Amino acid sequence: MNTPTPAIVAQQSVRRFPRWALLAIGFIYVVAGFVGRAPWKAADITSYGYMMELTQSGHPWWYWPFTPSSLGGLPPEIDSPLGYALGAWFIELFTNYFHFLSAESASRVPFIALFALTLLCTWHSVYQLALSPKAAPVQFAFGGQANSKDYALTLADASVLALISALGLAQLGHEITPSLAQLCMVSMLMLSLSLMVAHPYKAQMTLCVSLVGLSLTGAPSLSIFLGLAGAIVCAFDQDSKRSKEHFLLIIFFCFLSAALSEYLHLWQWRITAMNRVWAELPSVGRLWIWFYWPLWPLLLWTLWRWRNQWASKHWSRHLITPLVQCLIISGSALLTLSQERTFLLALPSMAALSIFALPTLGRSVKALIDWFTLLLFSSCAFVIWVIWIAYQTGWPTQPARNVERLVPGFVSHFEFSAFFLAVIATLSWFAVVHWRIGRNPAALWKTLVLPASGAALCWLLVMSLWLSPVDYARSYVPLSNSVKLIVQDAKCTYSWKLTRPQMTALKYQAHLNLVDFKMINPLLGADMDSGDRQREKITPDSSNAIQCSWIIASGEHAKEITELVDLGRIGHWQISQTIRKPSDPDEDLVLFAHQ
Repeated sequence: MNTPTPAIVAQQSVRRFPRWALLAIGFIYVVAGFVGRAPWKAADITSYGYMMELTQSGHPWWYWPFTPSSLGGLPPEIDSPLGYALGAWFIELFTNYFHFLSAESASRVPFIALFALTLLCTWHSVYQLALSPKAAPVQFAFGGQANSKDYALTLADASVLALISALGLAQLGHEITPSLAQLCMVSMLMLSLSLMVAHPYKAQMTLCVSLVGLSLTGAPSLSIFLGLAGAIVCAFDQDSKRSKEHFLLIIFFCFLSAALSEYLHLWQWRITAMNRVWAELPSVGRLWIWFYWPLWPLLLWTLWRWRNQWASKHWSRHLITPLVQCLIISGSALLTLSQERTFLLALPSMAALSIFALPTLGRSVKALIDWFTLLLFSSCAFVIWVIWIAYQTGWPTQPARNVERLVPGFVSHFEFSAFFLAVIATLSWFAVVHWRIGRNPAALWKTLVLPASGAALCWLLVMSLWLSPVDYARSYVPLSNSVKLIVQDAKCTYSWKLTRPQMTALKYQAHLNLVDFKMINPLLGADMDSGDRQREKITPDSSNAIQCSWIIASGEHAKEITELVDLGRIGHWQISQTIRKPSDPDEDLVLFAHQ
């Protein structure tokens, strides 16, 4: 049964997006945010800490993906041996061996490559899906319809613009966390399923790498579910009989991924309770709306206009392949604790689905998208510039006061390089707007030029004009410097229930030798159920442990040290100073000095 396609596209509408422009937008968006800043709170700096711990573990580099990660005795929240090993390898190569980059910069190199690979895999996935028979545009009676290959190339170019325009990709896509590695593996999995018909052997190799890689980066259950769903789609694929031949092979790769995850003890279920899911459903809905903007309106339009191609038994794989992946990831996000990071993984499939709305949009809808995008990103760019001027000059006064209130203690200084980049980006935005308003190109990608350019503009402005205050607010550098100024060159410091980000900052930014106070005094964790034991004095001096003259405790647990001192269990310690993270009134470090 041949279902009529809603795509009515002429040949003049399938011109390629200029390659230099696509590469420029992609390069600017990928690199901005990785360069010139310190690790941010909290997942970003925590991942960096686990990478540094691997380089100092004493194990050979080839064994790092199989080395249990630990930071101050704490395992990672996401078991991602490959994700941490990637950063550790580049730190070892560029920092410890060649002495070419700092450890923080070297750790970001593989994640820049993973981000770029995500865009590339999305491009090739959409290209292969758009070549499907049921995705082809309508054949005109007298000719002039779009050529299938040109049509696929145009949609592939548009898919990169769509992915860049997604608001949820901005921050999470520029952190060195397992989430970014998982995003790359998910996009590679979509590519492998898209290649099953045209390039089966390439598809098999890519599928194996993506399933195993997704497991090793901390998502083994998602790897199995997506792999099995892909196998079912291939088994019932009616567009081609060749994809059905790979059903058993995909199942084998799923078992291989599951066996490897079991061997490495990666099965760690982190499913939230159902009552919490229902309670947080409204907030999850709001998160979904802004996180996937502007993809979700286009996606809904795709599902409506192409409903005869996916909602019947004669479905087309160019819609079902990304749709199934999107549904599985979105469903998983509802059941996980880190919903935002799970939502991130659905972006490639959502971009692939939203693209097929472009051939069906009317002129009025396209004009509405253009004008809304123009006003939105122009307003955002204007606000960014005004606030930058305010904290540089003190005028306008109200924005300057807001900055002072949000980041107390921040001292502004003019950076010419950041100002120059911001000016170039803003002028480029004016040029794009002038081109879009002054001309009405017929190409399908024209609807996404302003959203992608606007997202890249605002992200670049934030990462240039606002980089200093944002870095001051989100990094632990001010906190680490304050602690280092107090403890000076102490040979060691005890730590008491510090968080993973705090330990990383103090160990690798303040360069402190942290010793777990609880490990030095093992009975501190035991319940003292008798008066005699409560009066028992257990001090560092009574053991052969390293003797330190400072205790650094997190603010929420500092009271426990005071109680232990009052009970006479740890000797004589006195609060020396409380240091607060400038931008976070709820995060304190309390320093105790030995008396």
